[in-house]
Amino acid sequence: MDVQGRDLSETVWTRLDRKAGAVIELTIRQLRHKISTWVVLALGTILMVLLLAFYIDSIRDGFESIDNDGDSVDQDRDGYPLGQERKYGTSDWNGEEYPGSGTYIYEGEIDWNDENREISGNKTWEGVSLLDATWIDADYKGGQWDYIIDWEDVTDCPDTRGELFVDWIPDFATACQLEDGTYATNGKFNAEGNITVPLDYYLTYGYVTGIFVVPKDPKEMYIDEDDIDWDGSSGSQGMDDDGDCLRTEWFTQLDGSGEFMWWEEPHRPDANGNGIQCDVIWIIDSQTGEVISISADSSVDEDPVDENYAGEASHRTFVIATGKIAFVLLLGLFLPLFLSLGLVRDETERGTLHYLLSKPIHRGEFILYRVLGYLAVVSVFVLVLSLVMGLITSVIGPGESLIRVGDLPVWLGIAIATILVLAAYGSLFNTIGLLLPKYGVYLCIVIGVWEFAMGFTTLISPSSSIATLSVSHWGLQLIDSIVMVSWPDTLQFSQMSSAFGLQTGLEWIWSPPVHTLNSSNAYLGILTSVIMLIGVSVSMIGIGSAVFSKREIM
Repeated sequence: MDVQGRDLSETVWTRLDRKAGAVIELTIRQLRHKISTWVVLALGTILMVLLLAFYIDSIRDGFESIDNDGDSVDQDRDGYPLGQERKYGTSDWNGEEYPGSGTYIYEGEIDWNDENREISGNKTWEGVSLLDATWIDADYKGGQWDYIIDWEDVTDCPDTRGELFVDWIPDFATACQLEDGTYATNGKFNAEGNITVPLDYYLTYGYVTGIFVVPKDPKEMYIDEDDIDWDGSSGSQGMDDDGDCLRTEWFTQLDGSGEFMWWEEPHRPDANGNGIQCDVIWIIDSQTGEVISISADSSVDEDPVDENYAGEASHRTFVIATGKIAFVLLLGLFLPLFLSLGLVRDETERGTLHYLLSKPIHRGEFILYRVLGYLAVVSVFVLVLSLVMGLITSVIGPGESLIRVGDLPVWLGIAIATILVLAAYGSLFNTIGLLLPKYGVYLCIVIGVWEFAMGFTTLISPSSSIATLSVSHWGLQLIDSIVMVSWPDTLQFSQMSSAFGLQTGLEWIWSPPVHTLNSSNAYLGILTSVIMLIGVSVSMIGIGSAVFSKREIM
């Protein structure tokens, strides 16, 4: 009963509710019976199923360790990884230069026009020669770019190619054996014996000194050798766990003159310029506790445990990318384009608008209730789809718990952001359908292209001012803000990617909200984005109602 003794069913608000319910129910029933509705919803579902399939496939075998700083590679294929070559000051681009390989001392050469073209001894030879060997070092190996002869591949010299050293010579880094037991060589080798250099060819020779045996480190030693040393506070942090920054106990091979080798890996132990070698500067916001910036010296904390970091960062990248691109940009544009454009226009074309407006209902109310009916359909679809996605990814995502409860607020936020975007686009496209019944679809397509372009502009450059003129920008910023509230350490994960050379995609797909009244506060980001999206919806419904209330129904 109200204050005048009337039953609640007789009040104005209840009659208003009845009108709203009738129009909304009619709209839902009409959309439910349209083939285009089911086609669009089915395509959206298929899109999410495909994304889930890719996600499941990517994590099925787990996350392999990644050499983030690249010191496990072996470019010259000499069996010594780059990290070990750095310790001994040897080059990873020269297969003959490796830890313990010694130093080559050049002695002389036989030029192409020297008169004396014979020499004997036990040396390292390089060039074209006829070798009568007493001993050959078959274990002398090199890298992929060295012209070292592999004596295991030596075959008999062919007798059908003409005169040796006149009509033909062996290919680079090869040798062949003649009938008298001598060898025709073209390359580098260690051997003892008599050497004859053919006329018009040359040969250099020397010896290697300072050889010592260094066992080859397995490349796995240089993968994930450092975890991230950070106690959560601001200031100088970090520890050079594997010594590749301090280099205090590293060896350096010398050349024949006692000078250091010419090759040296670029090394900046105080790259962040704070006067402390081999540390990491963490700047923390004293009020919010958020990581503002990370500045690391060369080769410090470069390899976090990939199973933990890459797994978590990749999972967040998938969730955020799905929310931004699949939900906001794709579903947010295509659902209203197919479902809201004809909310009133189709009734006019079918001639049913006269009947609907003959009821005691204001034309402005009719526009509002039609949009609400459309929104009820798409909202249920988006909510169900996002919760299913959230449940599946929360169960199979990285982590020790059975379900990642912290993911569910993010997925719920993605659903809310998408619904607000659907409301804005739905109101906009419906109003365009009222203003331009025949050609409105073309204008909506143009607007869709603009919104899609501005969405990707926001992804690439979130601070872009022109992108703020689009609905997609505010929808994407809303997701960024929701992620920052639900996963407060996402900023830290993103900055770690840049500070330690990690590639997970998180730094590309997510960024802190920027258009928030000169602040990066996540709650202000949510507030401003919601106000902008609701403002677009209300203004478009208002314009549509004003136009429709003055239009004569034919």
